[in-house]
Amino acid sequence: MVSFYLDSTFLPLLATTMASPLHACLLLALLFLALAFFHPGGVAWALSSSGGHGAAAIPGPRGVLLAFAGPNPHRALASLAASTRGATRLMAFSVGLTQFVVASHPDTAREILAGAAFADRPVKEAAAELMFHRAMGFAPHGGYWRRLRRLASAHALAPGRLAARRRAIGEETVRRVAAAMARDGAVGVRRLLHLASLDNVMASVFGVGLGELGAGAVSELEEMVGQGYELLGTFNWGDHLPLLRLLDVHGVRRKSRALASRVKVFVSKIIEEHKTRRDAKYGGCDGDGDFVDVLLGLEGEERLEEEDMVAVLWTCCKEK
Repeated sequence: MVSFYLDSTFLPLLATTMASPLHACLLLALLFLALAFFHPGGVAWALSSSGGHGAAAIPGPRGVLLAFAGPNPHRALASLAASTRGATRLMAFSVGLTQFVVASHPDTAREILAGAAFADRPVKEAAAELMFHRAMGFAPHGGYWRRLRRLASAHALAPGRLAARRRAIGEETVRRVAAAMARDGAVGVRRLLHLASLDNVMASVFGVGLGELGAGAVSELEEMVGQGYELLGTFNWGDHLPLLRLLDVHGVRRKSRALASRVKVFVSKIIEEHKTRRDAKYGGCDGDGDFVDVLLGLEGEERLEEEDMVAVLWTCCKEK
């Protein structure tokens, strides 16, 4: 049992503080956060109803976690889990108001990856603004996600379609290696693989290789893909603290919306070209069409809105 002694100097101070509703709210908030600060796993777990009420709390460090401040956060988290009592298999921690768990054992990681509770990926602000929440990688598990999965397995990732592109990929890669050796006397492997991957995606998804796009369009596409990766990889405090999301302190929302506008123009132009070609040639989609033709040929409940088509096609470029 804890007891308090209030002397004659504290009582007037308490009365003055409680006389102001704002001061009272601030005092209560500070007291609450001070209590939550010492909860295993940090503030987010203390504020959550699943943070240990009725069940054993997941072990974790208390206070503010600074593991993300260093250059190798994965190693810092592994060391922290090893040094935290009872957290060698599973550790809880907080980043702002977001709950995190770290699995440091293969069996625990396998169980998490197979669990329905972890079926959905949290959609960061950048991912939402860049339309990733309408593509298979981030779409919530459900009917729409299952439609996208059927499309991917039956068309975009079908073994026959991938095998048909294998020879062309090899020939184009050999050509690029020979050209780089003749021009520079050396081959930049990272650049070579990047172009080969992007070329393969463009050919199989959009039906046009990088060589047919033109230098300007290729440069624009590379810039958009690179900027998309950068925005998705940017640590954004707005994803973890609602007040900072409103302020957009890192400029993630502004940059993502600007990029999304460019992407919509780029992809919508290709979709319109496919529509025109389909109407002019055969008014439908034959068996050799690319993935855009497949999406345009969907009917009934399987048909996607054009905005969803843009999101799916853009994600194909990003997840090359």
